[in-house]
Amino acid sequence: MSLSNVFTIAGSAMSAQTIRLNTTASNMANAESVSSNEGETYRARKPVFALRSPEESVMQSGESGLSPGQGVQVLDIVQSQAALRQAYEPDHPMADEQGYVFYPNVNIMEEMADMISASRSFQINVDVMNTTKQMLQKTLTLGQ
Repeated sequence: MSLSNVFTIAGSAMSAQTIRLNTTASNMANAESVSSNEGETYRARKPVFALRSPEESVMQSGESGLSPGQGVQVLDIVQSQAALRQAYEPDHPMADEQGYVFYPNVNIMEEMADMISASRSFQINVDVMNTTKQMLQKTLTLGQ
């Protein structure tokens, strides 16, 4: 694996963490939205990450198993199956016939932890790219 592959790997990680930050922001923005029935209520979303498939050149060389330089990809964004919060608020305009409103299954504390984790992971990958860039620049100046 060459140093230039690091940019691809770190770039894929930064892209994945951007998607994670976007889903977290969406979850937090909708945390207090209400609905009069379960079907219309917002449900928390989470991205599903996976190892990128090995590239054709690696597969043709006969290597098996994991190889360096694959990166990460987002397979899907799935909705949480956790139970929705149901509150008895008969005076609420969105209350159903029994006086209940449904709140999303978003846990703000969990979302804040996800946001901090995704932000730190993004920053670490920026640092990896900067360090790699500095190493490549130093390599170019060795012959002078």
